[in-house]
Amino acid sequence: MTTTKPAAQTAVKGLAAIVGFLVLVEFASGILQGYYTPIYPQIAEHLSIAEGDINWFEAAQLIVSALCIPLLARLGDLIGHKKVLLISTAVTALGSWWLAFAPGFTTFLIGWAIQGAYVVWLPLEIAIIHRRTRDSGRQELLTRRGAAILVGSLELAVIIGALTSGLLVDSMDMNVLLAMPAVVVTAVFFVILVGIEQAPGDDSGGIDWTGLGLISLALSVLMGGLVWLRLDGAGSLLGWLTILVSVAVFAWFWRFEQQHPEPIVDVRLLSSPAQWPVQLTAFLFGVPVLGGQIPLSTYAQADPAVRGYGLGADSAFISTLIGLYVVTLAIGAFTLPLTTRLLGGVRRALIVACCLVGVGYLLWLPFHDHTWQALINMAIAGLGSGALVAALPAAAAAAAPPERTGIATGMTNGTKTVGGAIASAIFAIALTATGSLDATAEKVAPLSGYLTVWAVCAGASFLAALALMAAPKHAFSDAPTSVTH
Repeated sequence: MTTTKPAAQTAVKGLAAIVGFLVLVEFASGILQGYYTPIYPQIAEHLSIAEGDINWFEAAQLIVSALCIPLLARLGDLIGHKKVLLISTAVTALGSWWLAFAPGFTTFLIGWAIQGAYVVWLPLEIAIIHRRTRDSGRQELLTRRGAAILVGSLELAVIIGALTSGLLVDSMDMNVLLAMPAVVVTAVFFVILVGIEQAPGDDSGGIDWTGLGLISLALSVLMGGLVWLRLDGAGSLLGWLTILVSVAVFAWFWRFEQQHPEPIVDVRLLSSPAQWPVQLTAFLFGVPVLGGQIPLSTYAQADPAVRGYGLGADSAFISTLIGLYVVTLAIGAFTLPLTTRLLGGVRRALIVACCLVGVGYLLWLPFHDHTWQALINMAIAGLGSGALVAALPAAAAAAAPPERTGIATGMTNGTKTVGGAIASAIFAIALTATGSLDATAEKVAPLSGYLTVWAVCAGASFLAALALMAAPKHAFSDAPTSVTH
């Protein structure tokens, strides 16, 4: 007993400094996530593309992110999380600089996709905190608190990014405007290099390249099917057949991973009673939090005098709306430890958070004509979203063995990203009035498309709440065994 307290003090010592440096990383992540949203219509104009086609940028980035996450998360467990954090930051910086000088749709799509490497930052950071507090006796509690601080900081940076781009878009050349996030990400690379301690990986083995190839093939075929539906309409036989082929490839991938000794995606871990509800929740949560972002921006900027719907907001006011929304996300993240105590556990807090997101999007269906309605809807959804972003990776880490925390936390972002990518592609179809990529076609999205988007986002959120009810009641709490690894 006399050695427990010094060991715990050693484990926690310096944690505040590490979290402080990681906050700067999440600041850059927040800039990336907030900066572009107010200027999506201007980006579409800059590239001479239709409004609904902006969703394909998001879909492409999310698919690349989904492919990066299992590889980078696995590398984090093998070679150390700091090294992988540096690699992903360098790739993100490359993509960000690429966007600044991309001349057209295809080149911009490539840069946007490469930039998606940042999606692994938060899971790696939480894995770093989780490892640092292993001998503290309060590992899960400190991890949740650290996650709340990081996510709260991220959301505040989203506000800064949104306000900055919205205020500058009308007075700055688009190439210069797009270069500003690249500067921030480049600076953060050196923050990580200097400020974060290097620790060896906890796991051994190699990389399952066959498994990575199979999941890449499955996701590529799936997106191909969605593209065919986008081009030929919902009645496209080729599109649906391609999607069925992707399902078969996914099944092949799952069976292969079950038998592999070092799988790229540990499907046995993910299918455990404590893990699968978290991962399914992350997948469903990706629909509103990732797939629903661009539709909200384009709807808010639609002129009701011309289209018969929309809020008629300009980029500067969109930045203000985003800022107010993100404040609620930050509140949801920062108050996660309090709500967890008040509601009697992490599982209940997650269920309530999912229901808040669902209610927020459900309210869009009848109430979407006035700015004050939009603010109320997104405030409700924001409170739940902030809590989920902070809690899901920590919950996955709590339910995983120490040598698998990287892949467990990474896959919460991976499954969330896949959900968002599929939703973005579906929403691109819903928001296309003509079902064609013809440059001369009508570029105005129908109101029915937006109603479909909001209904799908609400339904996914309520399904996530049901999934969490299947999780063991104490799956994400500080069990005595969690500190003995």
